[in-house]
Amino acid sequence: MTTINLKDFYPWYTQDEYTEVSDEVAEELRANKRYEAAYRRRVTRNKAQYSLDCDDGIKYSACVFEPSPEELVLRAERFFYLWNALNTLPEMQGHRVEACVIADKSYAEVGRAEGVHSGSVRGSVLRGLESMKEYLKENW
Repeated sequence: MTTINLKDFYPWYTQDEYTEVSDEVAEELRANKRYEAAYRRRVTRNKAQYSLDCDDGIKYSACVFEPSPEELVLRAERFFYLWNALNTLPEMQGHRVEACVIADKSYAEVGRAEGVHSGSVRGSVLRGLESMKEYLKENW
């Protein structure tokens, strides 16, 4: 039998509390204490301190669940309708909408690539989005 101080192993003991335990239990408690200390050293050494407040995606990935099959079908259907609406536009207007809305390029970037003024690109994109809205109202 071995005498251990419970204050060394349990944080809620604020004063020394000695008790006798078998040798196997004492060895397990010590092994656990060593394991926790080694884990803390590894975390510090590898700079793996994570905080749920630091907005690095950990909280989001822990809170988001896999979408249900119904949600996946609805997403695919929405994508299908949007793709069809985009394909109803004339080719140049469709390329401009795709570049500015989907690829998130600025009107000036698209205008420079096509050799036109950014104002005409902006107007074309806005008219294209309106046409897509009308198509979706009629067909969805």
